Amino acid sequence: MKKLLSLILSVIMLNVSLFGCMTNDNITSDSVELTVFAATSLTETLTEIGQMYSKTNPDVEISFNFDSSGTLKTQIEEGAPCDLFISASQKPMDNLNCVLSDTRVDLLENKVALVVPDGNPKEIDSFDDLATHLNNNDIFMAIGNADVPVGEYTLKILDYYELSEETLNEKGCLTYGSNVKEVTTQVSEKMVDCGIVYQTDAYSANLEVVDTATADMCGQVIYPAAVLDVLKNIEPAKDFLEYLKSEEASSVFEEVGFTTLF
Repeated sequence: MKKLLSLILSVIMLNVSLFGCMTNDNITSDSVELTVFAATSLTETLTEIGQMYSKTNPDVEISFNFDSSGTLKTQIEEGAPCDLFISASQKPMDNLNCVLSDTRVDLLENKVALVVPDGNPKEIDSFDDLATHLNNNDIFMAIGNADVPVGEYTLKILDYYELSEETLNEKGCLTYGSNVKEVTTQVSEKMVDCGIVYQTDAYSANLEVVDTATADMCGQVIYPAAVLDVLKNIEPAKDFLEYLKSEEASSVFEEVGFTTLF
């Protein structure tokens, strides 16, 4: 009888021990699903940086949503989950009430560029030259919609040259893209004579840049970033934002033409 009880106790202790081992082996920190909304012009750089970050932070899964900053702002306002927002201009960020103000930072600066398709058939060499062509109504140009940052910067350039978008549109000089990638595509495929995009997108699309706009023409092109007080991933989002300011991330940004501001 004693031997039987001893055997039963041994089996029980073995099961408890095995259960305890299984429990300990499976205790890991909870994985984090980080959602980042970012301007379309950051597609290539952030995708690469996200992969770099994941190598040293395997418990963090980053999901990117790239679109025009205005569209992203609307999605956030309508309840789309977003932990970190990186805009191509200040306005979309300014109009969000869920931004954690102590995390907001001016992350990058870009340039607005005049690009032409391969061969530059109209032989455009500058914004001044572009203005002459537009006045002569002998050019077809792709620009961003007015509700996206690259379109807003373009309208400022037209104002600088005292050109009316409405008049140019009526003359058939303009075609539009809902984000900067759509504009670069139209130029790459030679659907237009030229386009106005960011110089980083010109680099990514291997387009020829014939001129870049000065601050006097359209202001500075600043990309603010901020963690949003929407989900439960505030600390992981802050950590990824800090990584975006690291030397490793900076090298990726600068390689395509961004200027880092930290």
